[in-house]
Amino acid sequence: MTGLTELAQGVRRAQRKFAGTDAQKRSQSLVALAAILKERQDEILQANQADIAAAKADGLDAPLLSRLRLSDSKIDVLCEGLQALSESPDPVGRLEKKTRLDDGLMLTRVMSPIGVLLIIFESRPDAVIQIGGLALRSGNAVIMKGGREAAKTNAVLVSCIQDALVANALPQHVVVGVEDRASVAALLELDGEIDLVIPRGSGAMVRHIQESTRIPVLGHADGICALYIDEAADPAMAAQLAVDGKCDYPSACNATETLLVHEAFLPHLKGVGQALQAAGVTLRADPASRDCLPDAEPATDGDGNTEYGDLVLAVRTVPSMSAAIDYIHANGSGHTDAIVTENPDTAEQFLRLVDSASVFHNASTRFADGYRYGLGAEVGISTGRIHARGPVGVEGLMTTRWLLRGSGQGASEYGPGKRTFLHVDENFPS
Repeated sequence: MTGLTELAQGVRRAQRKFAGTDAQKRSQSLVALAAILKERQDEILQANQADIAAAKADGLDAPLLSRLRLSDSKIDVLCEGLQALSESPDPVGRLEKKTRLDDGLMLTRVMSPIGVLLIIFESRPDAVIQIGGLALRSGNAVIMKGGREAAKTNAVLVSCIQDALVANALPQHVVVGVEDRASVAALLELDGEIDLVIPRGSGAMVRHIQESTRIPVLGHADGICALYIDEAADPAMAAQLAVDGKCDYPSACNATETLLVHEAFLPHLKGVGQALQAAGVTLRADPASRDCLPDAEPATDGDGNTEYGDLVLAVRTVPSMSAAIDYIHANGSGHTDAIVTENPDTAEQFLRLVDSASVFHNASTRFADGYRYGLGAEVGISTGRIHARGPVGVEGLMTTRWLLRGSGQGASEYGPGKRTFLHVDENFPS
């Protein structure tokens, strides 16, 4: 424990120094990181191939194996995200509120990094760069623990981030990695040194971490996302969005897992089912849906409230949009849900009433992503209701501080019969 306590304390010192450095240096470190990724691309992919070979030998599940794999195109996307982050406004010290308490006494509220983050994730080595990039932009520091199946890839990627920091005379220990589970258990006890834990992985893993620490945890339990096909849906669009949401990246947490179909749309469901089956999707349908999908498997109790992470899709028939919303609230995870309809009033009602972190109209659930939202990257997705919700980018990693600039005033000078506060809002002066 002593070694990990010293590690966390060192990261804290590095973060405080890092947050106080010039914003341009942090931007330059992001640009440098993108360049280093391209320079070391062959090394990164070789390490990744070694991890994949070992994972296959260990019998890693197909969804996790898919998340483990890096490619030239994935590295290109990571570099694009880093470039976007480098060009985004620096959030550290950004003015949020300005109040003149009295003449010569000005109070401001500014954005400030949360501090030291502990990020725990499974399989996806690209998360190292997403998380590291967000740390460089936001002035936070991170301790990362990736899955052992990606150990070689993660180690190379962490070294790339540290090289980018050193190249810009920034503290190297703003980003560090740990490798074993015992270290995570010990770090989860350091509530005095670590400010926030962000787990990225299975619902079981997230719940275990929430139960194992006094440190605040930001995460989502599951990614049970539904696509509701309304009675006024365009059949071709419904098929397109169902296939994209399920097949674009089946193991992603924003993949569509449940298809809810208005009973009035059932005459068109066969075409949607054929498109999905042609893409290799196994359909598990309730009796009303199976009448239109003769090749579908019968649904079981777990279908409709399960995150498959694979080419499997639950299909349920509902009598109304209200019933669809009730089903989403009862069986979904509050991650991302979508409606397909040509009725704008129905769409607006769905957007207003569905209580999920992301709610879409005529768009694939796969859009629920920090990169696609223009955040540059995401540190994870939050389905909680406190602090950040949905894809967590730079702003989700910030808190605030109050700064008071006076001219010798004391609190005892104010009160009944004494000076009174002005409380003038300088953001919108009268």
